[in-house]
Amino acid sequence: MHKKNKKLGKKDKSFAQKILKILSQNANRPFNYKQIAAILEVDDTKSRNEIIKDLKILAAQKVIIESEPGRYLVKAISQDYYEGTIDMTSRRTAYFICEDFEEDVFIPTNNLNHALDKDKVKVYVYNRRKGKKPEGEVIEVLERAKTDFVGVIDIQKNFAFVTTANAKMYTDIFIPKDKIGEAQQGDVVFVSIDDWPKKADSPFGSVIKVLGKPGEHDTEIHAILAEYGLPYEFPIEVENYAQKLDTTIQDAEIKKRRDMRQVLTFTIDPKDAKDFDDALSFQVLENGNYEIGIHIADVSHYVQEGTILDEEAERRGTSVYLVDRVVPMLPEVLSNFACSLRPNEEKYTFSAIFELDQKAQVVNQWFGRTVIYSDQRFAYEEAQCIIEHKLAVIPAEVSLTGASYTVDEPVMHAVLKLDELAKIMRAKRMANGAISFDKVEVKFHLNEQDEPTGVYFKISKDANHLIEEFMLLANKKVAEFIGKQKKTFVYRIHDEPNEDKLFNLQGIISKFGYSLNFKSKTDISKSLNTLLQNVIGKKEQNLVDTLAIRSMSKAKYSTENIGHYGLAFDYYSHFTSPIRRYPDVMVHRLLQYYLDGGKSADQELYEEKCAHASNMEGLATNAERDSIKYMQVKYMKDHAEQEFLGVISGVTEWGIYVEIVENKCEGMCRIREIKDDYYTFDEKQYALVGEVSHNILQLGDEVFVKVKNADLVKKQLDFHFIRKNS
Repeated sequence: MHKKNKKLGKKDKSFAQKILKILSQNANRPFNYKQIAAILEVDDTKSRNEIIKDLKILAAQKVIIESEPGRYLVKAISQDYYEGTIDMTSRRTAYFICEDFEEDVFIPTNNLNHALDKDKVKVYVYNRRKGKKPEGEVIEVLERAKTDFVGVIDIQKNFAFVTTANAKMYTDIFIPKDKIGEAQQGDVVFVSIDDWPKKADSPFGSVIKVLGKPGEHDTEIHAILAEYGLPYEFPIEVENYAQKLDTTIQDAEIKKRRDMRQVLTFTIDPKDAKDFDDALSFQVLENGNYEIGIHIADVSHYVQEGTILDEEAERRGTSVYLVDRVVPMLPEVLSNFACSLRPNEEKYTFSAIFELDQKAQVVNQWFGRTVIYSDQRFAYEEAQCIIEHKLAVIPAEVSLTGASYTVDEPVMHAVLKLDELAKIMRAKRMANGAISFDKVEVKFHLNEQDEPTGVYFKISKDANHLIEEFMLLANKKVAEFIGKQKKTFVYRIHDEPNEDKLFNLQGIISKFGYSLNFKSKTDISKSLNTLLQNVIGKKEQNLVDTLAIRSMSKAKYSTENIGHYGLAFDYYSHFTSPIRRYPDVMVHRLLQYYLDGGKSADQELYEEKCAHASNMEGLATNAERDSIKYMQVKYMKDHAEQEFLGVISGVTEWGIYVEIVENKCEGMCRIREIKDDYYTFDEKQYALVGEVSHNILQLGDEVFVKVKNADLVKKQLDFHFIRKNS
């Protein structure tokens, strides 16, 4: 694997690119042809003459300059050199992403020069003439996106190699004998790249931690977290600090707050929730309007700036929700106890309190620190039961306690009125162009060993929408309150969708008989909502939902407010989940600072914090997605003999992707293994076409498949194609 580079000789027609690379990597040092020949390890006369000739051509083209007779420098500022990011493909080639180019620049394998996925690089771009697709060569790796990887170790006599399951990691990692540590043959290990010598095929690394044996449950879950640099334990000093916090409710502190303990207050959360970020209070005012309080755990009271607890929370950025566990942003003493708005307990909160009229219009608003007492905890199913049946009796089958009980009349009235107001607010939002992404969530029934015993789908109902609308109201109004003061703030922004992606979506959904209206921004939103409504319950729902979400821009945190396209809000922030999201903690601090009369905060500092929070959110989302894929593969591994009905969710030149209807697990049928005909890929139809039968396999077609291979390490499913559903 580590062969010596062959000496360059007669077969090389041109040394131009190699010369440019040497000069670019040593931008301030002039070279003559002898020095370049020595670096390139050539010593024959013909090659030296070629180097002299190429130096003169490059100088004539003004790509390089002859700084003194026979000695050359790369031009100090050259329009052919750019800085940007590498986006690896799974085929060992890459694209260079740079704002200076409308289209991405192709980087062939032999021009990567040790660059890895998402690295920040300096690239020389050639083929920039009109009509030609630009190509480039990595001249320098400016910054590694990551140096830590997870993989399986293969130990030889005097060294080892670690191979990752990441399709975009095109090289294995060489581990010297003294850096193997306690790893055993075949272990899943966490490794760090220490160096990548110029002439080595692979980077050199060392084993940091042994995660376990491939395929074991805890090994794979810990591997997912390690792959994205997410911790699964708190440092002992952070745990100790949290344990020593005074979490009692003090009279002196209550006097500094608005006392809401006598107002009817309750929480509505998932059945299995352990932390309760938010509570709602409700009372009817003398003028017939409603005072509704959105009360959020006052995390910033306990997590003080500059403490090790705050540093750890900011570093994590978010809680991570894997299929079998939560990796919290805050230690359990805070997330599940002190900050959790548990029933029949007094809690410190940060609140947004609104007076709403009968039409759900905001008449008055107030923001500030409060103290509350939660009278009751509802699961979504219990609240849904009240909304659907307008009955005070909660049956045993949906009750949190497992026994039926009667809800007090004022509580039932509050739930029904809040639902009524939420529906008015939701209808207004939709009319203003908001997009309703109620994507079906895949969930698993797990036994005591965390083995998946079944799959179910989480669907949002009225009770979910009730909570959602009031959280959106608080987030919107807090952002609006600060935004109109033109002070530095943390916004949650969402740009308009990319038109090309929408046209691609149109091309795919047209195969199912749907279409989008591109006349205006409002028409696009309305037609997207119509599309998402029309696919509910159809075989193509999950496919269309997924593609529609992918056509959207990614929401992120920023101090630069551009509004939120998906929600159709001019101002939007995250205020309502500080137990699990660090940006909400920042929002609480800034809001209190401005309520106290503070001047505008340092925008540059907060923009950096926003970028970090957005990045951590992305990593957590990827880890959550990987854990679902892992559990789906695990589930399907136990159903190898079963025949499944699936929907074709993707078509490529190497096969079809099939999503199982009953559990949303996705796998691939390779083209060479579809035996009823010889199939070729038709790019125009986005389909596989049989040469003899002219049978077509395209997006949305129903097919029957069986599990061929379930790879827990790669989190991949391969299917046997059985037949098309006629």
